[in-house]
Amino acid sequence: MFAEFWYKIKNSPLSLLLVVGLLLLIGLVTLYSIAQVQAQTPPNAFSKQMIFLIPATILMIFMTLVSKGLVHKYIYLGYGFIVLAVFIPFFGEKVAGTYRWINLGLPFGLQPSEIAKWVIVITLARYLSDHNLQMNNFASNLVPFAIAILPTFIVLNQPDLGTAFVMMTPVIPMLFWVGARPYHLFLIVAPLFSILAASNEFTFTIWAAILAIVIYMAKPQLWHGVGIYFGNIFLGLIFPLMWNTLRPFQQKRVLTLINPDLDPLGAGYQIIQSKTALGSGGLFGKGWGQGTQTHLKFLPVQESDFIVSVIGEEFGFVMLFIMLVLFSWLIVKIIKLGLNASDRFSGLILIGISTIFMAHIFVNCAMTAGMIPVKGLPLPFVSYGGSFLLSSFMMIGLVLNFGREELD
Repeated sequence: MFAEFWYKIKNSPLSLLLVVGLLLLIGLVTLYSIAQVQAQTPPNAFSKQMIFLIPATILMIFMTLVSKGLVHKYIYLGYGFIVLAVFIPFFGEKVAGTYRWINLGLPFGLQPSEIAKWVIVITLARYLSDHNLQMNNFASNLVPFAIAILPTFIVLNQPDLGTAFVMMTPVIPMLFWVGARPYHLFLIVAPLFSILAASNEFTFTIWAAILAIVIYMAKPQLWHGVGIYFGNIFLGLIFPLMWNTLRPFQQKRVLTLINPDLDPLGAGYQIIQSKTALGSGGLFGKGWGQGTQTHLKFLPVQESDFIVSVIGEEFGFVMLFIMLVLFSWLIVKIIKLGLNASDRFSGLILIGISTIFMAHIFVNCAMTAGMIPVKGLPLPFVSYGGSFLLSSFMMIGLVLNFGREELD
């Protein structure tokens, strides 16, 4: 038994752990700085993160050693459990105005949607690897999207738009990896772009031209191409009606993205303070514990959503660059492991997990810089977050497991 465990560990891509450790160190140093300058006594974000590292490491080791066959065999059952789990918070009390956490009777709750992200990936991997799909057929793409949409729709109504977005992001890369036609994938995402482009007349005109070019180059049947084109145009034209279906705070976030000064003390406050912190850090930062935005508590949610702003203010652009290089190496490494995987199931899991990490990194950093609306998405291994830390370490365990070099 020990020999088998040692074999699995020895042949796993353990170099990933060095990068994860460095990112974790950056996060812990920053969290400790926040706790010190604000004189936060335990339990604070730093002490809680240290405590969560214990079960996170245990779960990572478990996911590294668990049999691939067992994961493949029971993932549909796990998918059923996670769909039920994301329902459970609706039967509890609201936390911060949302139904995201399950109350375990402990000082912290469990956020099942974090686990759902990679459960969806494994479920998709089994379905796509078990079925010899005719990927030239558009209908072959519908079941994978349905698998992801069911739990995503539940999470969207908690409401948690950021997590819902991340849950959907692995679908298209995984379908592309198994040979789906890019044109079919384009048709699936085109309605979303039509809605977004409709907010500006010039942008909508450019999008209409791109849509026409793509359809013409794909050479579908005439009636089919005309229907797709004018269907998307119509969807864009009724955008004002769809805009009214958004919740007021969601509308505020989009409008504030365009012009944060519209509500400098409300929806725009987070973006303004975040950009102020980033800009004031300069090249090398103000020094550990010297960030005024952090020290004076101007920067909101600085332990999780806006931790990049704290790093930028205290350690400067150089540290942000190093952090992004580490993240880039991690993602590229996981993608390479996926491309070189010995079987389709393993490769799909690795591609899906790399997409989840990439989505979190992009959204968190872009949000911090004011490039996209504010969404509550933490930065992997850096931000404070119990459920997300557990989930991130479990995903690394899956990467170590399914990216293992098989010598059989």
